Amino acid sequence: MVDDAQRQFEIDLPPELIGGAYADFANVWHTPTVFVMDFVTLAQPPREQVDPDTGETRTVVPARVVSRIRIPPEQVFELAKALTQQLEFWEQETGRRPPANPLLDATD
Repeated sequence: MVDDAQRQFEIDLPPELIGGAYADFANVWHTPTVFVMDFVTLAQPPREQVDPDTGETRTVVPARVVSRIRIPPEQVFELAKALTQQLEFWEQETGRRPPANPLLDATD
């Protein structure tokens, strides 16, 4: 077995993925054996809609999954660390903080 300190990944980025996919937000969910991240982009402007059963008005946000990533639970910790580290670098480089009022509130 190769020790982690000796491991060096050679990561290949296929040409068709170089441009990436833009996502407005991500939806994360899990099963007992995998975490799934659906990266989503807005498909149309949000619109108001009345629920025919309750009469309540709600905002419907039409969106489309542009990429689905599945990772093992063990990798979620490494991903969280990497995201935190990169966010700190971004804040230092730009002097900016994440928006106080994000486009979509995760509690909606």
